[in-house]
Order: sequence, then structure tokens, then C-alpha cells
Amino acid sequence: MSEPRVSTTYLGQFTEEHAEAIAEALEEAGIVWWHKGSGRLVRFFSTADWGVRLFVDKSRFDEAKDVVRRVAEAFNQKG
Repeated sequence: MSEPRVSTTYLGQFTEEHAEAIAEALEEAGIVWWHKGSGRLVRFFSTADWGVRLFVDKSRFDEAKDVVRRVAEAFNQKG
């Protein structure tokens, strides 16, 4: 039996630490997600940290934005 197809949409670009926490929270919420980091050439030729781009199930985008808000609030309370 094959998995149903999921269309994804861009959620945002985050530091590795934030992306990891968001991904964990997305999994807990049962939201399909995907990530894409900067390629080796971009990292080699650029001094900027491009971070991690996250994509989520398009049908659950609003829920995913709520997850990002909760994770951001948790980080803000820490530091």
C-alpha cells in the first residue's frame, strides 16, 4: 500500500536549532514536513548562515504556523 501524496508549501527559513525544535513539534502534531539546507557551494562561498528551509503539508499550513509561534515563544522565554 502506498502513502498518499502530500503537497508541501514553504513554512520559513530558520536556524538549525530552531528548525530542529520546530520539526520535532511538527512530528508531535502529526504534520508532514520536509527540510532543505544550504548546499556545500553556498556555504563555501558565503559567509552568511542561510539556515534551514522548512516545508510542510499545504493542507495543514495554518497549524504549522501555530507550531512555529509556540516554538518561538518557548525560545524567547529561555533567553
